[in-house]
Formats: sequence, structure tokens, C-alpha cells
Amino acid sequence: MSEPTELTGAPSPRRRRRRGAVESPPPPTAGAQHLTSRAAELRRLDLLVHRRLDGLVGGEHLGRLPGPGTDRVGSRQYQPGDDARRIDWNLSARSLSPQVRTTDADRELETWIVADRSASLDFGTAECEKRELVTAAAAAFAALTTGGGNRLGVVITGGPALDRVEPASTRRAVLAVLARLHDTPRHAGGPGPGADLTGGLTQLERLHHRHGQVVVVSDFLDPADWSAPLHRLSLRHQVIAVQVTDPRERELPAVGMLTVIDTETGRTMHVQTNRGELRRRYAEVAEARQQDIAHRIFAAGAEHVVLSTDTDWLTDIARFITARRARRATRLAPVLAGVAALQGGIR
Repeated sequence: MSEPTELTGAPSPRRRRRRGAVESPPPPTAGAQHLTSRAAELRRLDLLVHRRLDGLVGGEHLGRLPGPGTDRVGSRQYQPGDDARRIDWNLSARSLSPQVRTTDADRELETWIVADRSASLDFGTAECEKRELVTAAAAAFAALTTGGGNRLGVVITGGPALDRVEPASTRRAVLAVLARLHDTPRHAGGPGPGADLTGGLTQLERLHHRHGQVVVVSDFLDPADWSAPLHRLSLRHQVIAVQVTDPRERELPAVGMLTVIDTETGRTMHVQTNRGELRRRYAEVAEARQQDIAHRIFAAGAEHVVLSTDTDWLTDIARFITARRARRATRLAPVLAGVAALQGGIR
């Protein structure tokens, strides 16, 4: 006796599909779902930054004002009408013909973002984690500095090794940089040799010789001395130190027995937060640490902006940029007034 035919299950492969029928696509895999959500999240972040910060900054340049530049890139033979002050007399004597210095025009800004991804950033008790705030701050400053030929590069620290992305100017390249920063895995074993914040600043100091802008995004809780390379970078570049914080790093709530874990070392500690003396000492130590970080950044010659996980970080960045432009306008006002008076006297 033949076996009964199974009525349920997939249709026979010999059966022809009905003309015009549309097959449903296979369900997406976990990897595809992650890439889709990652791309959607980055698009929302990019749209949010451009919508909120659009028109805030009209343009950035290497110097205070755009001009012919001072960084020498070569020379050429003198032509009638060239500025005689740019003649290189030593080269002219060797070549037996007048030679003019050529420089790189100060019209394109090259910005490097040093993004910290150490384990201490895997913490957040408000709207987001500090790690997410690092990506958001990088996206905001990327939107403020790219465009018009400006280029953006990134150095990612805190992992087993430094990750460097060379400068690019297109929006697609900037989104690729943000995706790379977003997908950097957590590294709980501590940064590798030379891969901490100090190592990233030191490497950038060696590689980035052209005058530009450096944006350092970190919580600055690295025990190494990051202020020394930060100071050396500020001697040649405009440096902005973006510090990301969380409200629980400034004060301890009274929630009874609390188990805390040091994300850098994995050490576990049980703390009785109902003790008022303990909370007071914690707030004092946190305030002293914050004052020390602010003092070291100021002594290094960098600008300082603080972002917190419990506030509107875009508003804080917009307020910082507006105040920065006002300070620049105040410093440039006497110079522009003198130039205008000189031009009026010449006429």
C-alpha cells in the first residue's frame, strides 16, 4: 500500500508560478536588520543636526580671515604683476631668475575629530549614554565644518588600537565616518598600547601639520596626561574640547544600597547612598575633578564646551558656537576699524 500524500507543506517545485504573481521577500536577517536600523538612526541624527544648526555658521577658514595663506607649497617664476614682496631671493639667486613663493590659500578648513570610545563612556542615566553623546557631538561638528571644500577626518581612541579615517569632504564620506564611529565595538579590556586619548592626540600631532581645527570629544577621565599633547596641538590649530558628562557623575542620589561597577577595571563596590555625609563628599570630589579638567583644558589653550546626557546637547553646541563667533567679532573689531581708517586715509 502506498504512503498517504501529505496535504500540508510547500508546493511542488514542478508547479509553475502563476503569471504576474509576486513572491514575498525573505525575512531580513539579524545583520540586515542591524544595518537598516543603523542607517536610519544616522539619517535621523544627520537630519536633526542640519535642521537645528542650519545657518548657524556661515563658513570657517584656516585663519581669522580668508586670504592667500602663509603655508609654503612651492615656487614659480616671477610674472609681471606679481607682488614683489613674495619673491624668494635665495631661490632666485640659485636659479638665476626671479622666483615667487606659492602658498596654500586659507580658504579650506581641515577638521579632525578625536572621538573617545573608552569603557568609561558606557554609562548613562538620563536621555542617552555618554557613548551615544560622543557620536551625536561628532555629527554636529561635522555638519558645522564640512561643505565648501572643507574636509573632515576622525581618530577613534579607546579600543585595542587607534582607528584613523583620512579627511574627506563629501557628505557620503562624512556619513561613512559616523557609521564607523557608531559601529566601533565596546572594548572592556582597556585601550591597547598607545590607543588611549593621549596616544590619539600624540599621533594626530605628528600627522596633522596643516593649520586647521581639532575637536576632541571625550569625558576626559583618562588617567594619563592628555593635557600635554592637547597644549601642543593648540599651538598650531584651533582646538575645541567637548566634554561629555552624566548627572550621576556630579551627585549621588539617595536610593539605598547601590551596586556600582567600574567600567574600566570591572571592580564592583556596594555603596549605601542614604548616608548624607557620603553624598556630600562624593559631590565635593566630583566638583574638584570637574574643576581640574576645566583648568587643564584652559591651560592647554583649548576652548571648552560641556555636554550632558540630561540636557539638549544641540542647544548647548549652538550656544557655544554663537558665543565663539561673538568673541571672535569682538577681537577683530579693532583690526577691522584700523583697516577701514587706513583705506579711508589712502582715498
